[in-house]
Amino acid sequence: MSRTILIVEDEHILREIMKDYLLEEGYAVLEANDGKQALSLFNEHEVDLIILDIMLPELDGWSVCKRIRKASNIPIIMLTARSDEDDMLLGFELGADDYVTKPYSPPILMARAKRLLESRHIRDQEADTLTGSGITVHFPSRSVLVEGISSSLTHTEFEILAYLMKNKGFIITREQLITKIWGYDFVGDDRTVNSHIRNLRSKLGEHAKSIVTVVRSGYKFEDQA
Repeated sequence: MSRTILIVEDEHILREIMKDYLLEEGYAVLEANDGKQALSLFNEHEVDLIILDIMLPELDGWSVCKRIRKASNIPIIMLTARSDEDDMLLGFELGADDYVTKPYSPPILMARAKRLLESRHIRDQEADTLTGSGITVHFPSRSVLVEGISSSLTHTEFEILAYLMKNKGFIITREQLITKIWGYDFVGDDRTVNSHIRNLRSKLGEHAKSIVTVVRSGYKFEDQA
């Protein structure tokens, strides 16, 4: 069964280019040319990943991302013509998993999409759960429980937490996180990682202390008494 990708882009030519690449790779494609249509399609269909432009009519990409994140941790790649790093960080704050600046190379965008989808699939094939410090990561449902209470994480937050817990006690550098979570071609810096870690910690509450910052090195997961 093919995976379904929702393209949200108001520029017809760009949308068609992305669609052609995705269809050639064997994906099913849904198309939206504004934010409201995107939300309708998301609510009506099973979607595996969203490629979401920021500058949209009716409802902008920021708002679409925020609303989807209230209901789902589906991977989201945001597109923008603006290269301002603050815009990128805002996207991550709202729950985006990756960020691509226009103009972009369609093959690179496709590689980013495939990486997110494959990382999700690989995680689903591993051991069912990881536990530590009152936190349980359940891979089949891609859910996280903190003291038995569900915590809604984005795809990237889930991947970071799982990677740190899987390597419990070991220091994971920011460079390792970037390579593992975003890939070698990611354009970003430590602020990107820090933003996701901050969001993740806020969702873990008092258990956030299990994610330890190692000054000038990175992060590690430690069981807390």
